[in-house]
Amino acid sequence: MEKIRRVIGNKKFKFGVVALCYLAWVIWLGNYWWLAGLVIIFDLYITKKVKWAFWKKTYKEGEKRNMWLDWLDALIFALIAATFIRMYFFEAYVIPTSSMERSLMTGDYLFVSKSYYGPRIPSTPLSLPLIHNAIPVLNIPSYVEWVKWDYRRMAGRGKVKSGDIVVFSFPHGDTVMSKAPTQDYYTHVRLNGRSRTIGLYGPLITRPVDKKDNYVKRCVAVPGDTLEVRDGRVWVNGQQEKQHEGVQYSYVVKTNGTQINPLVLEKMKVPVEEVVFDSRLPGYTHLFLSDGNVAQVKALPNVADVLQNNDIYPPDYPDFPVSIFPFSTHYAWTRDNLGPLWVPEKGATVDLTLDNLPLYERIITVYEHNELKVADSAIYINGVETASYTFQMDYYFMMGDNRHNSLDSRYWGFVPEDHIVGTPAMIWLSLDKNKRFPKNIRWSRLFSFM
Repeated sequence: MEKIRRVIGNKKFKFGVVALCYLAWVIWLGNYWWLAGLVIIFDLYITKKVKWAFWKKTYKEGEKRNMWLDWLDALIFALIAATFIRMYFFEAYVIPTSSMERSLMTGDYLFVSKSYYGPRIPSTPLSLPLIHNAIPVLNIPSYVEWVKWDYRRMAGRGKVKSGDIVVFSFPHGDTVMSKAPTQDYYTHVRLNGRSRTIGLYGPLITRPVDKKDNYVKRCVAVPGDTLEVRDGRVWVNGQQEKQHEGVQYSYVVKTNGTQINPLVLEKMKVPVEEVVFDSRLPGYTHLFLSDGNVAQVKALPNVADVLQNNDIYPPDYPDFPVSIFPFSTHYAWTRDNLGPLWVPEKGATVDLTLDNLPLYERIITVYEHNELKVADSAIYINGVETASYTFQMDYYFMMGDNRHNSLDSRYWGFVPEDHIVGTPAMIWLSLDKNKRFPKNIRWSRLFSFM
């Protein structure tokens, strides 16, 4: 045992272990300029010529230790370790809305795995540690754009598959209204015009890809797939989507005039705080139910009928053509009846027409940084007339499991591959905001793996 202690405590052994770990990280990173860091590691453990931790005090024998400097050293080490883990392995995330009910509940605290799909190299590396995009209270950017890196992703353990729950940067999050930061700027512009939107909710804040707000949805179509939504149900490549347990829809539930027992709804995990009984129906105009719940509700003695809410064209609201992707009256689409829609794939070429241009306009201009112009019924990309376009990235189509209460790809289109952050790995805490402590703790969800 003493011999093992001597080996572990040997400075050459410590250097070897740290150097091997560092070398593995450099190979994973794929940037071999970082091999220069081995010189620093060698000096830290072997030669000790440079005092790299300049804040640390060297004590003489018998000298009393400075508690504040010791705490500073521990804090700096913790910040470096936490930043490294957050950047390459796991990031904490909280579910703010009900768009993924019941797969992910409002108030779920997650650890998101970045290593599964491969962590993104930050495009804006000069940033305060552990703060995503804005300093709390001050509401000013936590980063500067003096240095910008092109998109690159390290190797991961797998690729995004249809059915995966994915955390990604909000595609429309490049422009944020300072007075309404959680609302979609582009939707407001389409509804109210740019000048009025800025006047009401400005000034505007622009953000790079890695500093956009993060969203979480389920991937329903991957690059190369053809997607269609028929009466609220998703079909991909001619096959109906597998019905995941957490997926739910909005239903009209007609009763004999009496209300459904709230305890029955709560047992079915229907959020009773969102349930409103309409005596004029009589019944409920919007009851969010899974497929399994529908059969249970139909079996209740006071229920007369259960009908899924289904938006058909022309829509009930005059603003729908500018709310549903691709925001063109040429497409008679609603949230429940959409497509067929082909999901762009890296290297694939599509014929461009004035009719299908709205589908790919944002990809061409914003995500892949080209200049697009239409003149005399001709399409020009970077000043050259063209009738086709070859995609530079893969794209995905995302939808929330709460299909009638989710802002997703039906409202803002495709998600580029450089926006993918990771996938939920574990729920470490879950709190119900509608209940008081300790009843607000969802004990069954604590430390549950995804």
